[in-house]
Amino acid sequence: MNRFGPLIVIAGAMLALAGCGGGTPGMSTSGPGTAGADPAAIASGTVDKLVANQSAVDSTAAGQTVGQPVTTTALSDPAYTVTAQGVGEVTGTPDTLIAVIGVQTSAAKAKTALDDNNRKAAAVIAALKGKGVAAKDLQTNGLSLQPRYGTKENQITGYDAFENVTATLRDLHSAGGIIDAAVTSAGDSARVQQLSFAIGDDTALRATARSNAVTQAHTQAAQMAKAAGAALGRVRSITEVPQQPQGMSAGYATPSSSGGDAAGSSVPLEPGTQQLSVVVTVSYDLA
Repeated sequence: MNRFGPLIVIAGAMLALAGCGGGTPGMSTSGPGTAGADPAAIASGTVDKLVANQSAVDSTAAGQTVGQPVTTTALSDPAYTVTAQGVGEVTGTPDTLIAVIGVQTSAAKAKTALDDNNRKAAAVIAALKGKGVAAKDLQTNGLSLQPRYGTKENQITGYDAFENVTATLRDLHSAGGIIDAAVTSAGDSARVQQLSFAIGDDTALRATARSNAVTQAHTQAAQMAKAAGAALGRVRSITEVPQQPQGMSAGYATPSSSGGDAAGSSVPLEPGTQQLSVVVTVSYDLA
């Protein structure tokens, strides 16, 4: 049906009224600003305005502003997806050792305990640098100074000072002698807090593990889709699950207290192997 039909009927009626000389009693075909105007022109202008108003109403009803094209959006989300998780594992040989060497001192006065700790921590750092450890591979941390209490309530009998020196040793062949020299420099105040092996640059190993993880996830997703009577479509998303850094702890053999040659009393170290893993989650469309 023509949506302008009612407007044409109204306009025709107005033209008929405009053509009547005297018009209907009580009705005037002229108004402010229309005196002497052509009645047909008035009616024509009225039709144009009505058509324009109707177009605006139609456009607004369609949710569009007048003068803008009507657009539609197609939904692209599939009705069904399948998600699988894959784990890729590789094995490498550690080439780096992280050594955390602590220095603990005690004294009746806090200042005395701290000063003694400072001297011995500085001696550890000097020994590490003397063995070729670069400054960028050394870090001090964990400094503390705490009162020591006796058997009576709130009775302070002395003070304990503590500080860690963390060294990254990149040459495992000399790492044992370096640790021994650092511990010897602090004497009985030295504490080996932790030794852990690591792989300095694991980029290539992780790339292999990542590829293996995606392959495993694909295989599992395909198996699930087949069991459901469907097939895998395109990949919708791939996410790598963050993993905690892995380190392998190493035992520590107490260095010789005889003060002999460091090379003769080096700490025995065996790096063994280290496993790296990457976990990914992959989602597929079902076709």
